[in-house]
Amino acid sequence: MDTLSPRSLEQRVDALFSRYTQPGSPGAIVGVMRGGEVELCKGYGLASIELGVPIGEQTRFRIASVSKQFTVTAALMLAAEGKLKLSDPPHKYLRELPKLKVTIDQMMRNCSGLPDFLELLRLGGHGLDRPARAVDLFEACARNHHLNFAPGSRFLYSNSNFLLLGLIIERIAGQKLGDVLAERIFKPLGMDRTQLVADIDIIIPDLATGYLGDAAQGFRRAQHAYPQGGEGGLTSSVGDLLTWSRHFDRPSLKPRDLPAQLMAPSPLTGGHANGYRRGVGTGVLRGIETLGHGGLWPGFRTEVLRLPVVDLTVVIISNLATLDPWRLARAVAAEVLAGNPALAPTVPPATEAEITALSGTWFNAEEPSLFNLAWRNGEPVVTQNGMPFALAKQSDGWLAAERGSFEFALKPATHGTLQVDLGAGRVLSFGKLVKRKPVPSAIAGTYVSADSGATWAVRRSGKDYVADVSGPLIAGGAPWRLNGVDTDTVEVVSPGSWISATQLARLERSRAGKIKALVVSTGRIKNMRFDRVK
Repeated sequence: MDTLSPRSLEQRVDALFSRYTQPGSPGAIVGVMRGGEVELCKGYGLASIELGVPIGEQTRFRIASVSKQFTVTAALMLAAEGKLKLSDPPHKYLRELPKLKVTIDQMMRNCSGLPDFLELLRLGGHGLDRPARAVDLFEACARNHHLNFAPGSRFLYSNSNFLLLGLIIERIAGQKLGDVLAERIFKPLGMDRTQLVADIDIIIPDLATGYLGDAAQGFRRAQHAYPQGGEGGLTSSVGDLLTWSRHFDRPSLKPRDLPAQLMAPSPLTGGHANGYRRGVGTGVLRGIETLGHGGLWPGFRTEVLRLPVVDLTVVIISNLATLDPWRLARAVAAEVLAGNPALAPTVPPATEAEITALSGTWFNAEEPSLFNLAWRNGEPVVTQNGMPFALAKQSDGWLAAERGSFEFALKPATHGTLQVDLGAGRVLSFGKLVKRKPVPSAIAGTYVSADSGATWAVRRSGKDYVADVSGPLIAGGAPWRLNGVDTDTVEVVSPGSWISATQLARLERSRAGKIKALVVSTGRIKNMRFDRVK
């Protein structure tokens, strides 16, 4: 394979990040490592717009969900010492939790079925921009008795898995999770710019400020007020994350098979594959298997991308919410691999014409599931539950989600329908939603979810229906709008300064036809009951 010179590689990466070098722009740092040697480490844009501080090798960022693999590593160390079993349920160590048939290993692999605590709190009107205590996050998990599905049967990303795993580590070790990680992982590896920062008001030297917006709209500081733990509490630098990647190939921590344990596959029940391993996800880039993880937090985005077969690591960390490290990391990897024709793309991309023919809103009532398909910025994009994600054409003709946090693929079927693969062998037929039904007037009333602690008071507001939402941590706030879908389903739109989410509520009726419950599904919660109380 031809090898790019360091200067040539730098020039190509410079071109990818040129827009973030404009005056007054936040940006990112890029690290490229091959064969254990760092070939590029360069910052683009400002760590602080207010102070005019540029992003550099010493800049630290909140790396959010990239933290999960470190939490898992600490738990695997305790398991090797006989202090916990991966087959144990979490309530064995956290007695406050309900006795659900979930295992620690299923939590590590995001197939436990536990609802995401961020979603549980959001259903009660509480978002990341509002203050919360660590105990509030744990109580959200302890309050919940609901499982999204039978544990081990499906993949569904949930931050609860890793928040609880971090707390289990603390109970067993008798130390704060940050101290465990520092003593067992960061100090031995020399990762001296990485630490777990649970509280948002702690001063962290060289920490970048996170921003929302873009050059056209203007930039503003991202707001968040949640403490963080094993699910996403680390701050780190590009150099430390490259050091961590090097440990996968040259392990030194005990037990020495820690990287192998992180990467070990385990099928779902029914024999279906789970691309999420233990705190890390797998994928494919130009026929090469990838391993890594992304991180998303208000104003911060991270991507750690490893291609073990070609001994390549790309790390991109950003302090701008509109910058996409996932896509840019793959673009950088493609530049590095461009000298090998065997690694060139073999599947032609989808065309605007074929996507335009399928564009629109699609719905399956049984799931229920609703999404919009459109051609946007030169590629097919699905928006589901308020979250957009791109599709790429596969060799078998399916259009599949590129990112590992979504299990989603579609292809045209007969009679104007789409076949949609939602993972674990679940292929459903979707029809185009040409005309929405109105929200039924009988929906007006008050609904309570015991598992989230949320109350939705649905009322008429002019010609529309809205829900006044309250929960364990908050009451009041802007009402949530209801949109009709079909006779038995409504869409509920929750506003947000960072992400505007949507959820579907299936209407459950009594034999007499009265609406007695809403069965609500979000991106990370499925079929949670809101019982009508009046």
